[in-house]
Formats: sequence, C-alpha cells, structure tokens
Amino acid sequence: MKKIAVIGGGITGVTTAYSLAKRGFSVTLFEKHRYAAMETSFANGGQLSASNAEVWNHWSTLLKGLKWMLKSDAPLLVSPKPSWHKISWFAEFIANMPHYRSNTIETTRLAVAARRHLLGWAEQEGIDFDLKKEGILHIYRNKASFDHAGKVSQLLAEGGLPRRAVSPSEMRALEPTLAGEYYGGYFTESDSTGDIHRFTKGLAEAAVRLGVTCLYEQDVTRVTADATQACVTVGHGEHATRAVFDGVVVCAGTASRALAASLGDRVNIYPVKGYSITVNLQDAQSQAAAPVVSLLDDETKLVTSRLGLDRFRVAGTAEFNGYNRDIRADRIKPLVDWVQQCFPGVNTQSVIPWAGLRPMMPNMLPRVGRGRSPCVFYNTGHGHLGWTLSAITAEMVGDVVSEAFKPTGVLQGKPVPA
Repeated sequence: MKKIAVIGGGITGVTTAYSLAKRGFSVTLFEKHRYAAMETSFANGGQLSASNAEVWNHWSTLLKGLKWMLKSDAPLLVSPKPSWHKISWFAEFIANMPHYRSNTIETTRLAVAARRHLLGWAEQEGIDFDLKKEGILHIYRNKASFDHAGKVSQLLAEGGLPRRAVSPSEMRALEPTLAGEYYGGYFTESDSTGDIHRFTKGLAEAAVRLGVTCLYEQDVTRVTADATQACVTVGHGEHATRAVFDGVVVCAGTASRALAASLGDRVNIYPVKGYSITVNLQDAQSQAAAPVVSLLDDETKLVTSRLGLDRFRVAGTAEFNGYNRDIRADRIKPLVDWVQQCFPGVNTQSVIPWAGLRPMMPNMLPRVGRGRSPCVFYNTGHGHLGWTLSAITAEMVGDVVSEAFKPTGVLQGKPVPA
C-alpha cells in the first residue's frame, strides 16, 4: 500500500485525503491548526454555486478595481502598495483574458460534475451540514448588469448548467423577504447551500474511518522530493520531525505557492481576502425575516446562505492586500448595512465577523495534477469556488495519483514541467 502525504486540512485537503483513501492509499494528512477547516474553509459564503462559475478575467473587473482603489468599502479593493508577486499575478490575469469564455465554460463543467460526488459523500457518510436545496437567485439592479448576466447564462448553459431569467415579481415570489427595487434576476434551481466548516469536519471524520491519519497542530515547514519519494518536515530546528512518503499532494491554500517553489514548481497563487458575517437570528421575527433562498447581489458582490433556523451568512468582497488577515471594520460595515437594507426585519445586534484568504490562480482555474517530481502532485488554487469545485478536483487528483502508481509499485511517467 503506497503512502501518500496530503498537506493542508481545508476543504481541498480533506476531500483529497478522502478520495485517495477510497482508492486504497495509506494517507496521512498534515494540518497546522488543531482542527480541520479553520482558515478559508471556516466561514465562507456557504454556496455550492455552479451559477457563480464566471471567471473574473474580464476588462470590467480591472476597470472596477481601478475605480474603487481609493474607496475603502468597495466590493473590489486593490491595495496600491506594489509587490512583484502582485504585479506578476495581474500580468498573468490580463494574459488570460482571451480565455474568459473557455475558462468560464470549463469551470461550469467542473462545478456541475462536483455536485454528484459531494452530495453523494455527504449522504453516504451521514454528514449534517445545514444543506438547503432551495436554489440560488442572482439579483440585478439595472439593465446593463442584467444583460451581461444573460450572456453569462449562455456560457453556463454550454457548461451544462441551466438557469432562467426571472422578473421582479417572480423574484418576490421566490424570496418574499427581499426588500428593494430590482430590474430582474436569474434563478438556478439546481444550486444549493450549507455550512462548509461542518461539511469539512464531517468528511474528515469519515476519512479517519477509512484509515486516514489526520495529524493536527503539525506545521509543515519543508517538503522535498526526488524521483522516488517525498520527505515532509514538521517544526523547526532540533524539534523538527521528518517522515518519508511515496508521494505528496499539496493542498495548502495560499501557502501552496511557497511549498511549490521549494519543490521546483511555479504555482502563482495570490491571496485574495474575502469577508463574511454570520448574523445570529435570536428571535422569531428575525428568523421569519431572513431569506431561505440563497442570493448573489451582482452590484455589491455579496452572497448569502441560510444556515439552519438561527444563522444567516453574508459574504463576499475581494481585497488584494497580500497575506494580511486583519478583519477591518470598514470592510465589515457594508455587509451589515446590506442586511439592514435588503432584510430590514432582521436584527443585526449579534453579528460575528470573519475574513479568509482565497487562494487564486491568475486564470481562475485550480491547479490540479503533477509537479516536476514524479511523486509530487497539486490540488490547490480554487479561488472563490473552493467548496463548489472541491469534490471533482479531489477525484481528478485521485485519478492522477492512481495512474502514477501502477500495480508494479513503480512511479510511471516523466516529471511534468511546471
């Protein structure tokens, strides 16, 4: 039985460990926190949203970033402080604009394919994660944004995802609690929502039942590899420990870039900060006034999910500000204000703020596959669709690892250039 190390205990690391264990590998998962899913997989928007598969490589994204650069509460905020990492990332982002159409279609295909695996695993393992299959409603305040959504819908349809345009009256019928005036919307019946932290925690427990060794509070400081094996180092100096494996899969989110560089691979992930608030619905009036259908507000770039009876999650925005994890009051306030405007009956006295760093590749597609060394693999860089894509990319990297280790036990194939 081949021994595989998985670096990272977020949604991609846990789904990867689970997928590999089901294929018969001996899997050890390394996670620096005390529990699984304590960083970007802790409190995201909660959407399993194939309808949000449109990649950001569009001139309108850059124009908005420039327009909002000095506006602290902007949905998209780019810090003017330069860095080579940021410059190189945006250069590649611009270079991928000609692939906007094909990458959006491909992301949609992946998102649609991921559903069957993720929901199937949850049912098979008995994971309760506040799943709601109420669809996702995209809302638009003007004709221009609604018309653009129509063009995006054509791309989504090519990727295998149907969604339908809805009038303001149909929007009110779908979600009667939504206040305000809107030009129209698009509704995706097949999308769903839930609690990513609860799902990841439950799947990690299922992975342990399959034989995965989950090593928590293990900060991986170094990974090396040659043609036949990988060595994982945890800790520093005289306290460092090392373990040897037949292969390693890097699923370390924003830390993947540095680990990849040490392995001779270029994985140009940039940390894009997102914020969320969890509104505790502490009274019957707030519970009745909060939406059940998940929303995506195109103008403010905010998404919502209803988590059980007494929690309402609002998340979004994008901040290009390096590895800064600070929770800024001026970035949280627009989320609270939005709840008060769109759902005035919800009491916002009890609000829990959070921020996480999305690991984004410049082409907005995850890096899944082999590294330079035959025993190094990657499943990382999922950006704003980490949970939505996680199950299918775990299956994809599982297939790649299985193919690499033939029954002879010898690694197959040549190293793949980065």
